[in-house]
Amino acid sequence: MAFTLPKPLADRLPESIGGPGGGVVPVVKLQGMIASGGAGFGRQAVSIESAEEPLERAFTTGGAKAVALMINSPGGSPTQSEYIATRIRQLAEKHDLPVIAFCEDVVASGGYWLACAADEIYATSTSVVGSIGVISSGFGFSELIDRLGIERRLHSAGEAKARLDPFSAEKSEDIEWLRELQQGIHDEFGAWVRSRRGDRLRGSDEDLFDGEVWLGRRAVELGIVDGIGTLREVIEEKYPDAEIEMTGPRRTLFAKLGLPAASWDGAAAAVMGAINARAAWSRYGV
Repeated sequence: MAFTLPKPLADRLPESIGGPGGGVVPVVKLQGMIASGGAGFGRQAVSIESAEEPLERAFTTGGAKAVALMINSPGGSPTQSEYIATRIRQLAEKHDLPVIAFCEDVVASGGYWLACAADEIYATSTSVVGSIGVISSGFGFSELIDRLGIERRLHSAGEAKARLDPFSAEKSEDIEWLRELQQGIHDEFGAWVRSRRGDRLRGSDEDLFDGEVWLGRRAVELGIVDGIGTLREVIEEKYPDAEIEMTGPRRTLFAKLGLPAASWDGAAAAVMGAINARAAWSRYGV
């Protein structure tokens, strides 16, 4: 299988890159929901805090020819996505190293935001990629507490402080406010994708940025990714003599002993996080 470098990346690679001479291609795994803080039960979470060390080590690896990102994420926090993607670009420019992203099962929403930090993106034919959109979800309990005879007491200084309270009925003005907020984030997401993918994208904003997801081959046709291929296929083609080296976060004592790092006080929050993560993954059939 032959791979062609996208022109923007090919133009800036030195002749020695991709040819004989050994070297290393460090691989950083970015897997799980993208959220500030730690992980929920059963799935890892990705944050700038968890990603900083493995990214730093990957980009400072002696003899590195490129840095590979293995991404498997249904998305999450747009702010954490922006933090991590910006850090990847800072390190890539500082160390003058190309970055290649590889999509595993799902690279959607914030996961795709991370992938766009790479110079090239590859997927498998069965990878689910895209979801360039913004979503908010929650629950409404106002009718439930009425049935249970519970009186809701909510006091605030400032009318906007109690927006979208789950124990109160929704207000049209609150929904409109949320939509404006979502549109602002969506505009930032689209601008980031356009800035990174450039003329490789084939389609209008309405076609590409409506929150749709695609399998790998269709994503290639749309310019959302650059090609079909697994990490080892692509790396061995581009850097045949380089060694692939996995770079992960250092394990804490709690992790080595198999103990939970979170306190009992955080158990309820962790459970809710796990429920939200399960819902996010299930939207893509995984």
